Amino acid sequence: MRPRGPEHRRIWRPELAYAIGVLVTDGNLSPDGRHIRFVSHDVEHLELLARILGLSNRITRHPGGFPSGRVFRLTFGDRLFYDWMVSIGVCPRKTLTIGRVDVPDDLFPDFLRGHLDGDGSIVHYIDRYNTRVNPKYVYERLYLKFLSASGDHVEWLGHTVKRLFGVKGYINVEPPNPKLGGKASLHRLVFAKKGAIAVLRRMYYAPDMPCLARKRRVAEPFLAVEREGTVSFGQQGLPGPDKGRKGQIRMSPPTLHL
Repeated sequence: MRPRGPEHRRIWRPELAYAIGVLVTDGNLSPDGRHIRFVSHDVEHLELLARILGLSNRITRHPGGFPSGRVFRLTFGDRLFYDWMVSIGVCPRKTLTIGRVDVPDDLFPDFLRGHLDGDGSIVHYIDRYNTRVNPKYVYERLYLKFLSASGDHVEWLGHTVKRLFGVKGYINVEPPNPKLGGKASLHRLVFAKKGAIAVLRRMYYAPDMPCLARKRRVAEPFLAVEREGTVSFGQQGLPGPDKGRKGQIRMSPPTLHL
């Protein structure tokens, strides 16, 4: 019998590009050549992905490694969609091997937003670390981070953002941590300050696009063309982060939005 699957799952559109971004980070393709699985600790996120892909499959709960101890899974079978995913660069056992994903340039902002909602983070806080030197040394920090165990994939992300958005980030590599069960290095693509704002504005280009509401709320204050505030980015006389060995940045503990 010829395998079948809804054609809309294989026709590029903003919502599908978003779902692919999430799948790249928080999903996997089964080795059986048919099944695809999304994993999240936000059941609302899986419900959103189900609507995008036209799925009625049941969302199940499983014990997992998140701090809350909750992991939800959405699994479905679609051989044609599976094969299409492989054709654009998303393969089984992709964690360490994924590289470029063949996303159309005009849909890359949607893909990147899905990547952020899957395994990225927004870090925003007021840095008072150097107020012991001068009480005026108070300034706002904003970092936008994209995470992968594949160095090739993170480098492709960075090059594509620079090519399409004109924004340059930097990559940090964290070696495996056996105490946390880590077996591979983690690669982080980071955008700071004005670069982070520029990328956020490209990703959140409309008010009604699919996204995680909690991350959108963090980004919202930075999406306006002009932003009021008493603390500015790049203010003259304010020191940057204190750099330690090998360029690692030391700073007061931030609020990490995962």
